[in-house]
Amino acid sequence: MKKSTDDLMKSLKTKRSIEEYFDENDSEIFFGTLAEMLEFYRLHKNISKAEVARGSNIKREYCYELLRGDGKKNPSRDKVIMLCFGLKLNVDECQHVLKKGGYAPLYARDTRDSIIIFSINNGISVIKTNIKLEDYGLDPLD
Repeated sequence: MKKSTDDLMKSLKTKRSIEEYFDENDSEIFFGTLAEMLEFYRLHKNISKAEVARGSNIKREYCYELLRGDGKKNPSRDKVIMLCFGLKLNVDECQHVLKKGGYAPLYARDTRDSIIIFSINNGISVIKTNIKLEDYGLDPLD
């Protein structure tokens, strides 16, 4: 994914059909499910499912269930963010995953999200991020 959202929006406004837009931007748009997007990133970054579970601080069985997409309910926004930590995603990739899952993106004006963004940008673990969140009296990622 190389084009900015603004570039995609400009392209979309100039097309005569949605098919023309999709044909031109097929490498920029992910048509799969949230689980398929997570699997794409996992394979792209060459990270094992066990590494995702450890890095996300999500119980292994539940993490595997989320990665397969066969859960009985959708994961919470926090669980998706935790998966992003486990997948070692950057902030832009994390935003794409959140949007794909139908969740609000990380918002730099929100104190809790700011700490999460800082942690992602600096490779800080979920555990250390949770400690920092608690230092500020904020709910940890859970």
